[in-house]
Amino acid sequence: MTSTATLRIGTRHSRLALAQAEIAIHALSGTIDGAAELVPISTRGDAISASRPHAGWVATDGQFTRELERALVMGEVDVVVHSYKDLPTAPVDGLAIGAVLERGDARDCLVTRDGATIDQLPFGARIGTSSPRRAAQLAARRSDFVATPIRGNVETRLRRLADGEFDALILAAAGLDRLGIAVPEHARLAFELMLPAPAQAALALQVRGSDDGLRGALARVDHQPTRLAVEAERALLRRIGGGCLAPLGALAEVNDGTLSLRAAFEDGTGEFARAEASGPAADPESIVESVARTLVSR
Repeated sequence: MTSTATLRIGTRHSRLALAQAEIAIHALSGTIDGAAELVPISTRGDAISASRPHAGWVATDGQFTRELERALVMGEVDVVVHSYKDLPTAPVDGLAIGAVLERGDARDCLVTRDGATIDQLPFGARIGTSSPRRAAQLAARRSDFVATPIRGNVETRLRRLADGEFDALILAAAGLDRLGIAVPEHARLAFELMLPAPAQAALALQVRGSDDGLRGALARVDHQPTRLAVEAERALLRRIGGGCLAPLGALAEVNDGTLSLRAAFEDGTGEFARAEASGPAADPESIVESVARTLVSR
């Protein structure tokens, strides 16, 4: 056990972010003494999303994480909880990922008002998503779909779907699960159709690099298979370029010492490609490079 005063945990304000912070508190409950306090922090991305729910703005890398990291650097909080997919791949001086929690369901969901599947939607259906990654993979399956930008929290998006603004939404399964929103199994899209964003469904606990005591406590809840997988996915994203908003889907899995990585990517010319490779988990760099070379060469 690690003895500490009240542990200040930084998180975004949304209901999903708070639910994810509670997951972190539960994970840490056996490694720290004392209480934990949630410290909600407003981010630029949250503010813009709330003021422009119809997506009349351009998303930028790190817009949901910078304020959290600043609070950590300034000593206003002791640890911050990130949806790992939102973190830029470039490291921040003085900060470290102390733990990656076990991944949730990494699939995306096609959510409709009446439970329709992807093949039952009408021609030209309006699909609510602002993700180039999701739009590219949807178009590879059905080119008639119209990907329509949407912003806001999960509840806001579901309300707009219910109001008839969209025929369907694409939402992360892990977020829906963490909010307790029931989703039928058929709505969870197979990876053969839709690969997730790099590190989707994984939670990263970030700390100051100099906080050795807390880093030691976090190391006990670090889920190594998840960390290995998502770090390979993020390495591929860094190799491809474009930041966390790039039209790249990637999923790595670790089994019996073998790392398998598959990816889907749409380049700047509109060309869409898939690639995969596997090898020793101890040598993720060569696997990432193999996949990257295939995607770029196509």
